[in-house]
Amino acid sequence: MGCADPAAHHEDMYTLHIEHPITDFDAWRGAFTRFAPLRSAAGVRSCTVRRPVDDPHYVSVDLDFDTPAGAEAFLQTLRTRVWSTPDNSPALAGDPITRILATEETAQS
Repeated sequence: MGCADPAAHHEDMYTLHIEHPITDFDAWRGAFTRFAPLRSAAGVRSCTVRRPVDDPHYVSVDLDFDTPAGAEAFLQTLRTRVWSTPDNSPALAGDPITRILATEETAQS
């Protein structure tokens, strides 16, 4: 396994990885933006939003936390306060697939 950079380092970070189909990216993005304060209060260190180049109706989000417990707690918040209410998740088109990942190695080229 190994990254190309020999100076790669390990940093304790846990990522809540989320992916799901959407009906409209702009509507999804608006809802995502509205919940920025909730993410900040939950301890999200950074986030990355990605979309497949061949599917404009799908989105992937990585939310980084200091602890796996923080990621799990926020996942529960998403399930109970966001995804369960159509007004809070207007463009959600299916059940989100989630996973909490531990960072093993990072590097920059």
